[in-house]
Amino acid sequence: MSDLPWAGAVNGWGPVERDRSNGEQAAGDGRTLTVGGTPYAKGLGTHAASTVTYYLGGTCTGLSTDVGVDDESGSHGSVVFRVFADGTKVAESSTVTGSAGAVHLDAPLTGAHELTLQVTDAGDGKDYDHADWAAPTLTCA
Repeated sequence: MSDLPWAGAVNGWGPVERDRSNGEQAAGDGRTLTVGGTPYAKGLGTHAASTVTYYLGGTCTGLSTDVGVDDESGSHGSVVFRVFADGTKVAESSTVTGSAGAVHLDAPLTGAHELTLQVTDAGDGKDYDHADWAAPTLTCA
């Protein structure tokens, strides 16, 4: 999905990064996406609170992705990942922390025209909340 254009993106710290972690404020300043010691070549580096929206046109049936707090945050950070199809929540992680590994999410998208990836700060503020959508893969016709 990092190769696809998004319809809109809002990020809590710097820009959303393609195939890089969130890093700091400048575009392109992130590192390899890494969650729980596992590097990922593809994905999105975000920071709570964030949303990234894609137009699907009703042609996709599902999303499969690993999610987690990037290792650059150490054991800090806590976030919740949510997936929305046409404004309806179709997948959600529990609170994911910097000391945890990746969590896998599968989201049904059949017939959806709009996909929104959201990260929240899990209710405790946004410090260290570098959140990775690692190897997100759409299944489309």
